Amino acid sequence: MTPELYRNLMRQQAGAVALIATGRPGARTGMAATAVCSLTDTPPTLLVCVNQTASAHDIIADTGAFSVNLLSPAQKDLVGVFSGRTGLKGEDRFDDALWQTLVTGAPILKEALASFDCEVVDAKTVSTHTIYIGEVRGGSAQEDLDPLVYFRGGFL
Repeated sequence: MTPELYRNLMRQQAGAVALIATGRPGARTGMAATAVCSLTDTPPTLLVCVNQTASAHDIIADTGAFSVNLLSPAQKDLVGVFSGRTGLKGEDRFDDALWQTLVTGAPILKEALASFDCEVVDAKTVSTHTIYIGEVRGGSAQEDLDPLVYFRGGFL
């Protein structure tokens, strides 16, 4: 199995689009991701897979907190911002009017389809990525929105 074939196969799996955000005001960063998964509901726990070269990687480890913000189609432009396509980095990706904090201090997108405020309870390194396991300490939802879905290199 080559990395190229594997990536092509994985493009056949539709996935919710999320922004993973971390840090404190003045030192925030984040990334667009589809590698997010519910782990258990007792206690409520998510896992996120973060490349060790991503700006969010070390800040998640240092702060012990991250958020997962599921996007709606109206927020598709944020994918470009948080995937680096606009050239913005770190704190420059955040417009304070769009963000708040809940329990852990991690940035939470105010109008996300759903947001999860997570405290890191475990981490495991696998090859180029770290799997951060976060216990959900707070959250919010906009139940009248549809999800932004990534499939075959595009959005649905």
